[in-house]
Amino acid sequence: MTSDLMSFSEKSFVVEDEAEGDRLALEALLDCAMGPGRRRKSSEKLRKGRLPSNGLAFVVRNGTGQVIGTVRLWDVAAGGRSLLLLGPLAVDASSEGKGIGSVLMRHAITRAKEQGHGAIILVGDAPYYQRFGFSAEKTGSLMMPGPVERDRLLGVDLKPGYLDGLAGLLVASGRRSLRRNNRDNARELQAA
Repeated sequence: MTSDLMSFSEKSFVVEDEAEGDRLALEALLDCAMGPGRRRKSSEKLRKGRLPSNGLAFVVRNGTGQVIGTVRLWDVAAGGRSLLLLGPLAVDASSEGKGIGSVLMRHAITRAKEQGHGAIILVGDAPYYQRFGFSAEKTGSLMMPGPVERDRLLGVDLKPGYLDGLAGLLVASGRRSLRRNNRDNARELQAA
């Protein structure tokens, strides 16, 4: 599952599929990059208890194999259409400014297109994500399961016109995490 899907010109970084053994390093990276409030974001409500979309979770490793970047896409739906939710995108502070975030974004978009997905949405800064084709132009009738600044809800069509006329509340539609289900089952047994 792990392969040299894309290497940086320096040959000191590589984009790979996320592996099960990356979980602790990813959590530490996300905590540092996103801060203590990352689990309270509206996007997190769509990710909680779910697995990333099959084949759409990536890491960047440096020359020593350390995880220094990550991006994941998640299965969601609105208005009867399947979509992908991108995020979080994070790069280790010591590696910022080297184009790692851009490489991760391009890689994720390319893989999502290859898999036949129709569109990707995200919550983020338009000036950064516009270079990848994202805008708020077609997301005005979509709602998150919590507060979000309207101009930060962005989308990009992977299939022409896929987001046209799309409206409704975004809901999680991806595979449930067995790890989460086991914790929930243990809590229920303790409560009984």
